[in-house]
Amino acid sequence: MHSFHYTNGSLHCENVSLAQLAKEHGTPLYVYSAETFRDRFTRLDSAFSGIDHEVAYAVKANSNLSVLRLLAELGSGFDIVSGGELYRVIKAGGDPSKCTFAGVGKTRAEIEYALQQGIYSINVESEEEAAFISQVAVEMDVIAPIAFRVNPNVDAKTHKYISTGKSENKFGIDFEFILEAYERASKLPNLNLKGLQMHIGSQLTSVDPFVEAVEKVGPLAARLKADYGIEFFSIGGGIGIIYEEALASGKESWWTEQPEDSRPITPGKYAAAILPGLEKLGLKILLEPGRFIAGNAGVLVTRCLYEKKGTTKTFKIVDSGMHHLIRPALYEGFHEIVPINEPSGAIESVDVVGPICESGDFFCQNREVSSFLPGDLIALMSAGAYGMVMATTYNSHPLPAEILVDGDDSKVVRKRQTLEDLIAPEEL
Repeated sequence: MHSFHYTNGSLHCENVSLAQLAKEHGTPLYVYSAETFRDRFTRLDSAFSGIDHEVAYAVKANSNLSVLRLLAELGSGFDIVSGGELYRVIKAGGDPSKCTFAGVGKTRAEIEYALQQGIYSINVESEEEAAFISQVAVEMDVIAPIAFRVNPNVDAKTHKYISTGKSENKFGIDFEFILEAYERASKLPNLNLKGLQMHIGSQLTSVDPFVEAVEKVGPLAARLKADYGIEFFSIGGGIGIIYEEALASGKESWWTEQPEDSRPITPGKYAAAILPGLEKLGLKILLEPGRFIAGNAGVLVTRCLYEKKGTTKTFKIVDSGMHHLIRPALYEGFHEIVPINEPSGAIESVDVVGPICESGDFFCQNREVSSFLPGDLIALMSAGAYGMVMATTYNSHPLPAEILVDGDDSKVVRKRQTLEDLIAPEEL
């Protein structure tokens, strides 16, 4: 479920008109639904209520401070991948003792900061990293809680850029080497072997890879509990969301109307598939969703500037582009494109492109979309994850504003960048 819908002929976020927000705050504009964030978090949390668990939101998906505060108030933990993300969580009111720190390239400064803040666990991705964390912990005279990330070599059947669980990916330690890694780490000073972590990839649309990974890694977790007393098993994130027909999928009836074998993964379906392999372990289970919670909770509103008809294509040129939402250019990510004014039914085949001087600056190519004209507003659906967090000022375009809607209320949670902001850090 999400909270974007047409009301009185105009697209709304909860009870607030997107056209009115664009009038007040300009475009491009990211708009987020607090109700959708809450719904996705609580559904997943409830699906695992029968076991000891924690939902640790993946901050990299959307790191806006107000989003993090909203989730912290729901009791969320946080999966972070940098010292900067930890700083954001703390500033938003999150608890560092509910944070796990992932990533293959942690610096000394980041490790020291994480240990100073009392982080729950550092997820270690190589034996060299474990040795370095031990060295830093000795120098700080603290005990560093760690969990190795195991690479189970499971094919998540997702895009190659967001697959993380195969042996050719840079993440984690090969399954064949993980027991030796724990044995050697157990002899290093000032380390607490606290858990085991895995993550096989992002935007998975079938439960089968999750089941395969749990069946393969679960016995390893049980052995590590027996040998080293680990207390948690982190199964990562990766639950996919609806990108095509995203607007329709906001309705409860849409999910149940799909054929059984093509229904999207729901929290209940996900939990039912993997809980049998987890319940018997007697370990705390960490889940690290990002896209699942944030993706359908946001849209990018942009205005059509011009229409250009060529011999082979019609281009709709809008005031946003790859610098604000890079997913289509980076890994052919799909976003449903809908007019803010409820469409009449007319369809046209177009390329929707932005102002950036790159041929890769497009939101769609040769796609049939509901007709819109220069001056009209459109929304790119499912833009709440990996949108603004990956935005840049390429071509010296200031960054968009972000709005968080909660019922009838809307607040600016990031001001639109000005030209002065753009050059403020620079020196002549």
